[in-house]
Amino acid sequence: MKQYDDLKATYLYCNNCGSSKPVRERLLLILPDGYLFEYNCSSCGGILGDKRTRLKNEDKLILK
Repeated sequence: MKQYDDLKATYLYCNNCGSSKPVRERLLLILPDGYLFEYNCSSCGGILGDKRTRLKNEDKLILK
């Protein structure tokens, strides 16, 4: 059984700030097999990580 669909980070450690900071999720690319998101620090704007998710069935119909 599926317990979750997608995880979303709210806080990540920022090396520039030296502590855990709230993050902003930004869509970078829509790829043929999914989405590529980037996480940015809310304080300094540094890149803290990225996330790749699968395309939803509704979106697959649009991209064909």
